[in-house]
Amino acid sequence: MRRVSEDKLVIASHNPGKVREIGELLAPYGLSVLSAAELDLPEPEETEDSFIGNAELKARAAAKASGLLALADDSGFAVDALGGAPGIYSARWAGPGKDFKPAMQRVLDELAASGDSQRRAAFICALTLAWPDGHCESFEGRVKGQVATEMRGQHGFGYDPVFQPDGFTQTFGEMEPAAKQAMSHRALAFEQLIAACFATARA
Repeated sequence: MRRVSEDKLVIASHNPGKVREIGELLAPYGLSVLSAAELDLPEPEETEDSFIGNAELKARAAAKASGLLALADDSGFAVDALGGAPGIYSARWAGPGKDFKPAMQRVLDELAASGDSQRRAAFICALTLAWPDGHCESFEGRVKGQVATEMRGQHGFGYDPVFQPDGFTQTFGEMEPAAKQAMSHRALAFEQLIAACFATARA
């Protein structure tokens, strides 16, 4: 496992919200954080067939183009009875306008058409650190639960209103943001990444 010794990192994303969230998570480790948008880096086409594959593709492209340590994530919602769909296509199901309400309705409709008895699902997040020499370290966080019978809650984003994590009666959309973030798939992946690749947080 390679440890981080660099003091600068590029987040391989053009999404301001994601860049801000990841930057806040990395703040205790003394890194200067830049975004792919700030460096005018191109967004590579996601051609891999797994979350980790796409995270590695994006991280390697950003590291090579910038000459800096790069961090990328790829995440999505996977429903067992739908063969893992929408999976790596979670954002594409929401269309170019990123409207997730029709995407959630599609999940509910397809489950109903399949008999509705198996509702197991998971949120998955893959994180990859890539160095300019091509070396990568990848981690995956997964929160298991089930698809709710209807959309519930106004919090969160994406498929949160139809996902009910194991051990809870609320969906992610009904949970307060801090409660959801503490147990999220991204938080679980970050815990692994920090433990493996980062030194103790700097005061």
